Amino acid sequence: MALRQAGSMLVVFFWSVAVVMGQDGWSVTYTPQSICALRGSTVDLTCSYTYPSGTVTTTLWFTKMETGVETEDIGQDPENAGHVEYHGDKKNGHTLTITDLREKDSATYKFRLLTDQEGGTYTGSPGVTLSVTGLQVKVTGGHQDKTLTCITTCTLTDNPTYIWYKNGQHLDESTSPQYKSSVSSNYIDGYSCAVKGQEDLHSPAVCVQGQSCNRVTYTKRRICVLKGSTVAISCTYVGYNRVKSSLWFSPKQSASWTNKLTPEDLTRDPGYAGRVEYAGRESETYEGPSSLRITDLREEDSAEYRFAFKTQNFEWGHSFPGTTLSVTGNTTLYDTTVNHIELQEKINEPSC
Repeated sequence: MALRQAGSMLVVFFWSVAVVMGQDGWSVTYTPQSICALRGSTVDLTCSYTYPSGTVTTTLWFTKMETGVETEDIGQDPENAGHVEYHGDKKNGHTLTITDLREKDSATYKFRLLTDQEGGTYTGSPGVTLSVTGLQVKVTGGHQDKTLTCITTCTLTDNPTYIWYKNGQHLDESTSPQYKSSVSSNYIDGYSCAVKGQEDLHSPAVCVQGQSCNRVTYTKRRICVLKGSTVAISCTYVGYNRVKSSLWFSPKQSASWTNKLTPEDLTRDPGYAGRVEYAGRESETYEGPSSLRITDLREEDSAEYRFAFKTQNFEWGHSFPGTTLSVTGNTTLYDTTVNHIELQEKINEPSC
């Protein structure tokens, strides 16, 4: 192991020298050169650059380069409006921020700069390789001896801490992606994992035995809307036994509740009086959809919202992350060449 580490360090050292020396005073250095991030999260791709002379007139990031075809700036792609943002600084550094990551964002990103001098164009290689993944719980082992592993399609950057939930209840935290404690073989039990600091990006809950365990799945993890508008926050749920009652709540509003007490039903919260209603909620069913509708939204409504249900002898845990709502009074103006109608549609988009 020591020899392999020493060899890796040596390769990195020579590569760094080659990048810094660049081509006739040109260079682009990426830090780091590969990133694995969760779907729905935000990531920063960072580089620093040097150039021989003149003034930098244009900087851009791109993922595709074809001979004879002008390089496409991803910041000018309409699909990326509000999704990517450039940040430059005074020390010849540049950061590309990508929010709400999607699987299709997985690519190698390269930085290009242009100056006002003849031949003043340079593209930095090798770029930053971004891989976007989701979390899944893998169940292995026999009937009485189950092992749970929180898996991804790439190795997450920065050695994360994993969080485990059982039936919506916080269980454990560990730097290992494998759940270390004994796993219940009860048919009602559903398990889920998340990464600390990004709990709202948790995996779907999986049944350890069979397919009918208790679980809740939120349609969206994050929602951004304008002040004064109406929003519908929805989920689907499954109860191993018949569901007797259910409710929506916000930890922000129910500050006094604990895992042993039922949180405050939003329909009974004076701050939401006349603005909240539930849809799709029926008693004495094993499963179904549920939706929380909030009208005349206020900025103070920005919070996390969770769904809870009860059966005759079970209550879905309250610590399982729900949907995070952001309410803003601002709109985003895009510097694009779209026509007037398209621009008016974009003006009404929220800035969060």
